[in-house]
Parts: sequence; structure tokens; C-alpha cells
Amino acid sequence: METLKKVVTNQYFPAGAVLTAVVLFWVVGMLGGLSLLNNNQPPLTTLTWMLFVYAAAVLTPLAGLLAAVDLVRRWRRNRAAAPVLEADLSSGTGEALELEASPAQPAVSQQAPAKPQRPGRQEAA
Repeated sequence: METLKKVVTNQYFPAGAVLTAVVLFWVVGMLGGLSLLNNNQPPLTTLTWMLFVYAAAVLTPLAGLLAAVDLVRRWRRNRAAAPVLEADLSSGTGEALELEASPAQPAVSQQAPAKPQRPGRQEAA
């Protein structure tokens, strides 16, 4: 169960799941996923199926491209951050490690000023 939690909470999981679903969709399509069109179905069923497949064929490459770009972007960002963390640890300060290790302490921040309300408008409760 812990392994599943680690996988699902991993930063790469959403983009990896989308990319896997896109690849799976296209593999099933290549291996005969359109066989419904060969069966004797009512015209409305065939039309609905064709519209679904058309929408999926148009949108899945876009979703796959966005997922791949996100995976590469995260991988590069993590790879670029690794030498910085190593430098902080080797310098002996360990300041970055302390900030990450104690998320229970809230960060000091200033509150944003309240927006002035326009006359004649009331916010819903």
C-alpha cells in the first residue's frame, strides 16, 4: 500500500498516466479497436462511435504532447536543482534541508490588503 501511495503522489504520475492512456488508446486502435464499424449496428450507434473516435483521435495527440512536455520539464527542473542541493549540503549550512524537513512551522508572510468593495455590490455569504 505504501508503494502505491508513493507512486500516486509522485510528481510525475499525472503526466505519466495521461501519456500511458494515450499510448494505450493508439495501440488498441492499431490492433483492431475500430471493429465496431464492421458490425451491423444501427446508424446512430455507428455515428456516435465515429464521433467519439474522431474526437479522441484529435485530442489524444495534443494530450500526449502536453504530458510529454510536462514530464521533460519536471525532469530537467529536478536535474538542475540536484547540484544546488548538493552544494548546500556540502557547505555545511544545511539551511535548505532544514526548511524542507520542517513543514510543520508556517512560513512568515504578509497578508494581502483587503480589496475595497465597489458601492452597490455585495458579496454572497
